[in-house]
Amino acid sequence: MAARRLTDDDVLAFERDGAVCLRGVMNDWVDTIAAGIERNLAEPGEFASENASAEEGGRFFDDYCNWQRIPEFERVVRESPAADIAGDIMRSQRVQLFHDHVLVKDAGTAKATPWHQDLPYYFVDGDQMVSFWIPVDPVEEATLRFIAGSHRWPRLIRPTRWADDSAFYADGDDGFMDTPDPDAEPENYRVLEWTLTPGDLIVFHYRTAHGARGNMARRQRRVLSLRWLGDDARYVERPGRTSPPFPGHCMQPGQRLREDWFPVVREPARV
Repeated sequence: MAARRLTDDDVLAFERDGAVCLRGVMNDWVDTIAAGIERNLAEPGEFASENASAEEGGRFFDDYCNWQRIPEFERVVRESPAADIAGDIMRSQRVQLFHDHVLVKDAGTAKATPWHQDLPYYFVDGDQMVSFWIPVDPVEEATLRFIAGSHRWPRLIRPTRWADDSAFYADGDDGFMDTPDPDAEPENYRVLEWTLTPGDLIVFHYRTAHGARGNMARRQRRVLSLRWLGDDARYVERPGRTSPPFPGHCMQPGQRLREDWFPVVREPARV
């Protein structure tokens, strides 16, 4: 089955809600992504983490910034339709890779992904920025969940460490808001979630609040996430070490991210 194309309605839904599900757009790349994830699991990188405690049971593995050493991920970044989808949905001529992120929850893993926004962890800011969430296994209960419209909230959610829910940055009056609980206050939030099959793609804004339940299914949940930047994305400083940290980058506030570390995959059209 041929992958479908992005539509105007997809773009409008993304701009309204901060997240949209695109069915089947990565169908031709599922096997490549799955092979890359298996290589990543067998050969973890320097940032690999285990996020489920022994008491919780199961395994929640994540790792990022591996595209340069895992050829399957580099192929997806440079050869798949992902960069063009990112540019079109951001309405951006320029598309730059920020980083890749693998997330694997084994069957029977109770550990939830806490509600959070991606942006507070990152040293970038702007409006043209999107995350891709690409599963290579069928996903039902452990799917990603989003608070519709949260990408337009005036304040960011205070970031925490996934392994123990501790504060990511130093305590103090940091301007962040407390983490919402849409399950406790369903009348105050509209939550989006989709049952997914391999080849589906969820696109969401770095500011969109999202989380996921534990994976109590009988199968593993393997996901590749790709993070993209558009025309207006610029480097900013945060209150501490960011995730990913990218030590020694030498960038200054207001600059575009350096292209030798963060490749531009789609350039503006030349006339």
